[in-house]
Amino acid sequence: MIGVAVGDIAGSRFEFSDCGTKDFELFNEECDFTDDTIMAVAVAEAIMNCGIKAPEEELHDAFIFSMRKYGKEYPHPTGGYGASFTRWLRIEDPKPYGSYGNGSAMRVAACGYAADSLSTAEKLARCSAEVTHNHPEGIKGAVCVAACIYLAKTGSSKEQIKSVVENRFYPLKENVEEIRKHYSFNESCQGTVPQAIQAFLESKNFEDAIRNAVYLGGDSDTLGAITGGIAEAYYGVPENIKKKARSYLTKDMLEVIDKFEKEYRKI
Repeated sequence: MIGVAVGDIAGSRFEFSDCGTKDFELFNEECDFTDDTIMAVAVAEAIMNCGIKAPEEELHDAFIFSMRKYGKEYPHPTGGYGASFTRWLRIEDPKPYGSYGNGSAMRVAACGYAADSLSTAEKLARCSAEVTHNHPEGIKGAVCVAACIYLAKTGSSKEQIKSVVENRFYPLKENVEEIRKHYSFNESCQGTVPQAIQAFLESKNFEDAIRNAVYLGGDSDTLGAITGGIAEAYYGVPENIKKKARSYLTKDMLEVIDKFEKEYRKI
C-alpha cells in the first residue's frame, strides 16, 4: 500500500508540468499526497471492514461509505478531486456516473493485495470501480491493475504479467521512450493504465519504476500511484523511501495502512 503513496507523492509536483527527466529529486517540500492516496486508503479500509468474501452488494456499500467518509475528511486534497467525483461525494444518494477516468485504477491497489486468488482480486476491483466508474473502460482499468498486483505479489514474472495484460486488457507495444514522444495529460484508464504498467515492466527496481512513471509526463501522480502499487508487490519498497513517504501522510492514513498490511500482507 505504501508504494501507491510513494508514487503519488513523488509525482504530485509534476502533475501539470512535465519533469522531462528521470533524474529528479524524489521528494521535496513541493510534494504532497493527493486524492490518489486518500482513495486508496479508503478502499483498503472498506475491504478491512467488509472482508474479501463479502457479497457484492455489501462490498459496494462498504466502498461507497469509506470513499465518502474520506472525501469529507479530506475535502480539498492537493490537485483536487475530479468534478464528477466531487459531486458524487456531496449528493445525498450517490450513484455511478459512467466514468472511464483513471480514478478507478489509482485507488484499487488494496484489492490486489488483499485477495487470496486472482478471481477475488478481480471481483474486489470490479466492485470498487462500479460504485462510480461503471463504464466498461473504468472497470477494466481497475481490474487490470488489481490483477497485476496479485500476480506480482504471488511471484509471477514480468513476462507472465505482461502476457496477462496483453491477452486480456491492453496492448503494450511501446517502451517508455516511445510513449514520451507523443504522450500528454490523460485522465482516462485506457490512457494511463497501460503506460503505468509499461513503466513497471521496464524498471530495474522499485525506485526506478517510480522514476519511469513520473518521467512519462501526463497525469504523473496517478501514473506514479498505479506503478507504485504494482512495483511494491513485485520488489517491495526500500526502507528509506518508505520512511520518507510516511512522513507526508496523516496519522489516520498510517493507521489504516499499517493495519491493512498487518492483516493482509507480510512486510
